[in-house]
Amino acid sequence: MNLKSFLWEYGEKVPGYDVTVVNEREARAAAGILFMLGMSVIYLGIGYNHIIVARVYLAFLFIDFTARVISPRYSPSLMLGKFFVRNQKPEYVGGLQKRFAWTIGWFISWPMMYWFVYHWDITFYKVLICILCLSLMFLEAAFSVCVGCIIYKMFVNKNPEHCPGGTCELQHKDPVQIYTPVQKIIAIITALGLTIGTYLFLADTKSETFFGAFLHEAVLTKAQLQKEKDLLFEQEAAREFGEDDDF
Repeated sequence: MNLKSFLWEYGEKVPGYDVTVVNEREARAAAGILFMLGMSVIYLGIGYNHIIVARVYLAFLFIDFTARVISPRYSPSLMLGKFFVRNQKPEYVGGLQKRFAWTIGWFISWPMMYWFVYHWDITFYKVLICILCLSLMFLEAAFSVCVGCIIYKMFVNKNPEHCPGGTCELQHKDPVQIYTPVQKIIAIITALGLTIGTYLFLADTKSETFFGAFLHEAVLTKAQLQKEKDLLFEQEAAREFGEDDDF
């Protein structure tokens, strides 16, 4: 493989396509697998303080994205995804934009390798990097939204070909893609319900972890935080005076 083919012929040559491509179904399956594993790691790592699972997962993530940048043929997660969608019709997308997107993931994995694998130093803002990576995986797996591909489109002089979901070729929407007034109301109510429910949960629930505590404080105003502190002070004072009365 020469340098030119390495840089500009990423993916597979498929008859009928004038650019090299990758199977989007495999990519989405792999993103789903990595997302599922990442959520399990958050549950075990943060909820039960099992640091080793986070380190193993993030090291695997770094190796996987390194392999993807070189060639999709060598990515462990893509090989797993390939197995699960092996009986589905391939959906081919341009290889270069997918490589650009996965290169972004590779760069994101670098600081996570240092912070959490080489030198464990967890903070809220560093965890946000992990959440960003998981969010990108979720968007790809659930909605076929490749954020890196969208960014790639901003940098190239011409529109890329064969985008995920056919977004590059989409000129008009079919009736099934257009919201009716009733559907708009349902979608808005659902979005508001999820947003308000999440806010109320974070505002009213005190977490035993630093991450949960940060989220709890982040959604409260200064007045609400001060009220909480005053209430806590009163409760502690009442406990102390109650213990003194026992004597």
